[in-house]
Amino acid sequence: MKISTKGRYALRLMLDLALSDPGVPVPLRDVAQRQDISDKYLEQIVTPLSRAGLVRSVRGAGGGYLLTRDPAEYTVGEILRPLEGSLAPVSCVDGSECCCRADQCVTLEVWREIQQAVAGVVDHITLADLVERQHKKAVRDG
Repeated sequence: MKISTKGRYALRLMLDLALSDPGVPVPLRDVAQRQDISDKYLEQIVTPLSRAGLVRSVRGAGGGYLLTRDPAEYTVGEILRPLEGSLAPVSCVDGSECCCRADQCVTLEVWREIQQAVAGVVDHITLADLVERQHKKAVRDG
């Protein structure tokens, strides 16, 4: 399984918003500069996040984007899925496609274990965890 650039940048965008002052809208161009990502590309990324209810926009002077919840209430998986879709390694694991061999397929068990391992990571690390890791890294490197 490989996470796309959109998924990786979505996580960086959300972390940037979480590191910002709560309640203060963050312009995408500011995130783009800090994260060294094209602001046009960030616009494509923020749309699915907004549709999923993970961020909201504030229009006008002083506008930008805000998290809709506390960073502790977001998981990495919740942030990745609107851009990546299913994180299952094969389609027969997520139920979207299954072949006639599923009943006797032992490799299906391997794919399920991989899916559970991935979910075990991305669905248990929160945005608040990443904020804490970022602060620790800044202190260590700083």
